[in-house]
Amino acid sequence: MLAAAIKQIAPTRRAAAVHLPARPLARHTHGRPIGRVLATTSTAGKRHFAVSAGRRNELPPGVPRRADENSEWDGDDAIPAEESNSMGTRELEHEHAVISAFDLFSIGVGPSSSHTVGPMRAGKIFIGDLEALGLLDKVKVVKITLWVGLACLHVNHHTPQAILLGLEGSDPETIDTGTIPSRYAAILENKTLTLGGRHPIVYDMDRDMVWRWDQVLKTHPNGMRFSVFGEDGELLATNEYFSVGGGFVVNEKTKVDENLFYKGVDKSIVHGARLHQTHNTEAGPGEPAQPPDPIQPPYPFSSGDSLLALTKKHNMTIAQIVYDNELHFGYSHEDIHEKLLRIWSVMDDCIRTGVSSAEEKLPGRLGLRRRAPILYRRLMRGFYPGLTSSSLSLPAIGAGAPPAGHIGAPDGFAAGGHSALGMGTEKGDSRGNRLGGGRRISATRPTRVLGILDHPVTPMPPRKTMIPAMDFLSCYAIAVNEVNASGGRIVTSPTNGAAGVIPAVLKYIVEFISDDPERSVVSFLLTAAAIGMLFKRGSTISAAEGGCQAEVGVACSMASAGFAACMGGILPGSVASPETILQAAEIGIEHNLGLTCDPIDGLVQVPCIERNSLGAVKAITAAQLAMASQNVYSVTLDEAIEAMRLTASDMSVKYKETSLSGLARTVKIPLTVPAC
Repeated sequence: MLAAAIKQIAPTRRAAAVHLPARPLARHTHGRPIGRVLATTSTAGKRHFAVSAGRRNELPPGVPRRADENSEWDGDDAIPAEESNSMGTRELEHEHAVISAFDLFSIGVGPSSSHTVGPMRAGKIFIGDLEALGLLDKVKVVKITLWVGLACLHVNHHTPQAILLGLEGSDPETIDTGTIPSRYAAILENKTLTLGGRHPIVYDMDRDMVWRWDQVLKTHPNGMRFSVFGEDGELLATNEYFSVGGGFVVNEKTKVDENLFYKGVDKSIVHGARLHQTHNTEAGPGEPAQPPDPIQPPYPFSSGDSLLALTKKHNMTIAQIVYDNELHFGYSHEDIHEKLLRIWSVMDDCIRTGVSSAEEKLPGRLGLRRRAPILYRRLMRGFYPGLTSSSLSLPAIGAGAPPAGHIGAPDGFAAGGHSALGMGTEKGDSRGNRLGGGRRISATRPTRVLGILDHPVTPMPPRKTMIPAMDFLSCYAIAVNEVNASGGRIVTSPTNGAAGVIPAVLKYIVEFISDDPERSVVSFLLTAAAIGMLFKRGSTISAAEGGCQAEVGVACSMASAGFAACMGGILPGSVASPETILQAAEIGIEHNLGLTCDPIDGLVQVPCIERNSLGAVKAITAAQLAMASQNVYSVTLDEAIEAMRLTASDMSVKYKETSLSGLARTVKIPLTVPAC
């Protein structure tokens, strides 16, 4: 909720940095107060994001606090960036990990879930609260302050665009991505911001947006503050938000009240179980059994071990556990099925957009060449040998509507019975150079050999795979992340920077493995969601907190589990056990521990795009290792998640999405090496 201001402060540049304590406000919905979490109310779902931050002294509800005019934000909650330790205690005795799978997988825009999707959602929430309080029409000036996590990469991650369009009432899931650049340019040129889509005010970027490059808030590195002023310079309302990864936005004072556990902008329509994450513990020996809490999900779990225990106790798969929890959140069977296939449809469309793009380069100073269209053409020439880039009409990878079909042959090449999975050839010359319809392909070109032929170590001859499924896997991942890098429509899975891993692995299953695509999509996404919930509770899914291990590492772990769930078990016809699935997830994260986030020039391009490709390959390898191990392993998933948390805590802030070290420092811009 917004904190109503009681002190009149002129709308100057410095005003946005003044510490203005919050005044509790509350609204009532369905008989339950939805407002700021006070000391006298239940703090259900409350967790700690940072090292114990000094809390401001609380006053009784309804009693306003007066801001000390000499007190500044800097000395109260902000600390120098180099002293930041953005990982803190996450473990609460009665807190479970269950959130909705549709909050973990949400549809948004690129290039960053933390820096684009989250800030846009925060702006939308802020405007919604202003309207609810009847303050929107009184606003004349908006001041925005961004702290180090958002300030360092604000330009290349489109943070200003996201915030301003959110304040104009746009939502990440529904905004027309093609209009973002022109709308942002119009705001800057006309110096006009239309709040909520109906209330225009004067907005000057140089005056009204402040970047605190050298400071980080104790709650989370990705901090932002919005303040609005009236006609006479009086402060009407202010709020601070933190984009904590995956598009989730929280408020330091009201972690539950905003949307730590759900992704929505209107909390009044959100099921109560999605607002809180507490549950009753099982009664001990001799203790009376506690009645079940009707507002909580039927199968709460807080760790891999507790999830495994639930599957054994109720004889259910991990996907079934998640599915039944979704039913408790108020979704019908049809809703769940439709939403899961909608998520897959957007993922599939994203792959298709990436491989069929006509643009040659990605935006930004790197001038990085798009590779997905080229890779896809090469792969299709492997399936359809007569194809050349000049005559290619790119096939659609599925229609975007569930279930997705197999990759179709380009126009003119389907008559011969060719398909992506079966490449039968008609009778022709001895080299098979005749295709259906009497068309001939060009003669094979002479092989070019690199190296000295007259040498004890002779050059290796070129070799080709008959069905380069793993090459398609890499191509899919690259395609998604190139769409993300260009600001296109994306599914946070669980973040935008790692958005290519899960769609690539799922597409690989649908195209090359599954004989029941819809069933595979449902099982894969629900299983992967359960693993993502464990990471969100036990560690982090934010690169600003944990580096790239929190993004690509977590996505790899989730995809490993989903792949294992769709592949079956050790014996023919058997199903992978929940223990095997958790082991696959453990292997997926174990070999990504310590992965840093050091994007060159702050762009979600290098090394992010290739890293997603390798993450997808790792995910399948991890699942195969787990399925072949016969449940013999040394490290549990819970131990790996805790190791990731400790690693993130020890990691320097320079490697947490700030582009202050690593590749971001050693690589010269523009790049001096070819992009492909």
